[in-house]
Amino acid sequence: MSNYVLFIIIVTYLAALFLIAYLAEKNSKSKWVNNSVVYTLSLAVYCTAWTYYGSIGIAANSGVNFLPIYLGPVIAAPLWIVLMRKIVRISKQHKISSIADFISLRYGNHRFLGALVTIVCLMAIVPYISLQLKAVSETFQILSDDTSYVATSVYDDSTFYIALLLAVFATFFGTQTTDASEKHKGIVMSVAFESVLKLVFFLFVGIYVTYVLFDGTEDIYTKMSAAENFESLTTINGFEGGFNWLYTIMLSFMAIFLLPRQFQVSVVENVREKHLKNAIWMFPLYLLLFNFFVIFIAWAGNLTIGNTVQAEYYALLLPLQNGNTFLSVLVFLGGFSAVISMVVVATLALSTMVSNNLVIPYGFLDYFIKSHPERNAKYIKNIRRISIFLIIISAYAFYVNFSFELSLYSIGLMAFVIIAQLAPSFFIGLFWNRGSSQATIAGIISGIAVVFYTLILPFSLHALNGSDDLVQNGFAGIEVLKPHALFGIDFLSPPAHAFFWSILVNLFCYMTFSVIKKGNYRERNYAEMYVDSKNYTDLQDGALVWKGEAYVADIKKVLVKFLGDTRTERALNLFFRKYDLPIDTQMADARLINFSEKLLTGSIGSASAKILIASVVKEDEVSLVEVLKILEESKETIARNKLLREKSNELTQLTNQLKDANEELIEKDRQKDEFLDTVAHELKTPITGIRAATELLLDDDDDMPQEIKAQFLKNMLQDSDRLSRLIHNILDFEKLSKGRTQLNIKTHNIKNTIQKTIDTLRHIADKKQVEIVNLNPNDFEVEYDEDRIVQVLTNLISNAIKFCDVKKGKIIVDYKIDLGYLEVIINDNGRGIPKQDLPYIFDKFYQSKNQNIQKPEGSGLGLAICKQIIENHNGEVWVKNNEKSGATFGFKMPFK
Repeated sequence: MSNYVLFIIIVTYLAALFLIAYLAEKNSKSKWVNNSVVYTLSLAVYCTAWTYYGSIGIAANSGVNFLPIYLGPVIAAPLWIVLMRKIVRISKQHKISSIADFISLRYGNHRFLGALVTIVCLMAIVPYISLQLKAVSETFQILSDDTSYVATSVYDDSTFYIALLLAVFATFFGTQTTDASEKHKGIVMSVAFESVLKLVFFLFVGIYVTYVLFDGTEDIYTKMSAAENFESLTTINGFEGGFNWLYTIMLSFMAIFLLPRQFQVSVVENVREKHLKNAIWMFPLYLLLFNFFVIFIAWAGNLTIGNTVQAEYYALLLPLQNGNTFLSVLVFLGGFSAVISMVVVATLALSTMVSNNLVIPYGFLDYFIKSHPERNAKYIKNIRRISIFLIIISAYAFYVNFSFELSLYSIGLMAFVIIAQLAPSFFIGLFWNRGSSQATIAGIISGIAVVFYTLILPFSLHALNGSDDLVQNGFAGIEVLKPHALFGIDFLSPPAHAFFWSILVNLFCYMTFSVIKKGNYRERNYAEMYVDSKNYTDLQDGALVWKGEAYVADIKKVLVKFLGDTRTERALNLFFRKYDLPIDTQMADARLINFSEKLLTGSIGSASAKILIASVVKEDEVSLVEVLKILEESKETIARNKLLREKSNELTQLTNQLKDANEELIEKDRQKDEFLDTVAHELKTPITGIRAATELLLDDDDDMPQEIKAQFLKNMLQDSDRLSRLIHNILDFEKLSKGRTQLNIKTHNIKNTIQKTIDTLRHIADKKQVEIVNLNPNDFEVEYDEDRIVQVLTNLISNAIKFCDVKKGKIIVDYKIDLGYLEVIINDNGRGIPKQDLPYIFDKFYQSKNQNIQKPEGSGLGLAICKQIIENHNGEVWVKNNEKSGATFGFKMPFK
């Protein structure tokens, strides 16, 4: 394919990315831009040209040894919901824009530490970017069939122009605002889009190689199993190989947190914490899909091409040699997507770090103070733009001079080993508040020194003059100082060996110096905030222990230099409103100083923000005793506030309970009044009838017919019975409720008891033509007081008869045995029970207001007596409305 055609394809593709990024920025609040899928796909910036090409090279030469670099992130992903959430929260609270700011803030906004972290990241990532340029250059030459061509100058090197295009893209979308902590929606969306393309195109070539060039995975496996080195390609290679796997997994585990590009997309660009919940399973799934065909493409290349020197580009060579140019172009674009996303995000993160931790704090602060806000903003943007170009040019220079000596895999692992030197201060600092800035600096420098001696120096000497003397003989001929076999450990690969010794020395220095040398008051205070994640919200408001003199007007002048008048006024008004302070407050306190540093951090970094604010305040040294006292008071205040909140909640609950109890007492009192009114009425009615009949009989002069006398006497007898029943119910309920009634417990057949009750009520049911059915024909003997249970059944069935319609009524009585209980159910098809009455239907004195239009019949004690009888049997009674019509009453009692 022609160079010009390929270059046009690249430019067109970049233009499409520009359009996607532009639309995303324009619609930054759209749900298509702000969702967990886009966030997860942006995390796939981890999959670079190393993943696209380097993994196949490793699989072709070393088999399954390509897997550890992906197992680390898979292991790390479930921890994100705890660890990454903590990192994200702290970063958002303090407007952190890079891993250098995150680490330096943990150790008291230490300026040199921020610069050191930036230098470490540059050492790791610049060669890593050159790896991407190397991949683009070599795949460009393969696809254009121009592998023999060697560029004689920068101007005729296509890689140089591609690097410039990437720099322009990163510059345009990465430096729109001075606040680096703001979200870059355009870049994130374009990275997500590229993540989809590189995965889909890689799956295309995997399917093509496996199922078109070969007859599936089994066919490739069968043919490859005949190779002499097949066993080494499918095993870990014993104890030594296991150690290499372990260290590579640890390296990749750390890298997924520490690589500047990963920190950028996972922390700085995180819009919502809840996106992590989906990312913890979607990201490992993405890695699984990406690596599914790696081993088969590698083995297919070994079987077909056989040139392991070019193994890294089997995915491109296989379709190309079989005449499928279109698929080769797709593979090239997939690899190019992996390169673009890595280079753009990495340079964006590095330029922010260079600007905020190197250039501004070590040269431009005084210049900024003398300038205007608009000019300062322009300077900050220009510093970042120049930084992006310089980083990419440096990577290009490394590519030209060194990258031909190493594979993609080797450069990638070297970057991982260097970046891993941040791990002790990063991870331990989140959970151990004793770590200090001096210990961190000592650990990082000593770790980098070991990496330089064991990994970087041997590579550089070999690249410059082809000498392996240091590797073979050690420093000054001392055998135990061989860079790749330090102190006799010679069974690890060079990256794993360098990682082992550097982390060991780094960790030792960090822990030792932290114990020996305590951090200053700022360090201890920020450490407390980082470590105490449960109270981080309370601690952040006072995260700056400070004593001295400061004026709001002076701080305001500094803020205006970078934020402008409008943003500064708005920010300060919000601050004063939050803490309920007068707008004309003159003296600044620790909260305002802390707040001001946060405002500046996004634009110039935490270290520079600290220096600028410190330049306009008069600060007194705070002793460690004072720090501890302040922290202790803060903790005591938090504890007291927590206790007060708990007591307040308890009082609220008690108040609600008292309110409910009061309402219940009022309701009971009302019911009691109605009950007494009902009882008085019920007592008065028969007494009045008896008195009237008696008076008539006494006034009679024997003129009254005998039939009428007999009727009066019959009425008197009925009224006397009614009066007797009412008094009996009242006395019976009182005895049951007070426990003064002894139950006559004997063994009875429940079927016979139910039938006996039905027979007693049959004549009442027949008058209304209501059908009563005893549904269960089975005999079952249970211990209970039969008279009392008959009383319950009589009350429940007679109630059902009362509320059933004439000629249409049907009552079904049933029982069942379940989990040691006998349960009896009475179901009717009557009018049902009003919903508002259901909770109170078994309460004493309670009568439904919906029985009929007249005053309710009876005393309202029948169901209350039923409840007392069943509870005295250690059972319970219940009621519910049926779905269509009627109600269902039931009770259950335990049995042995």
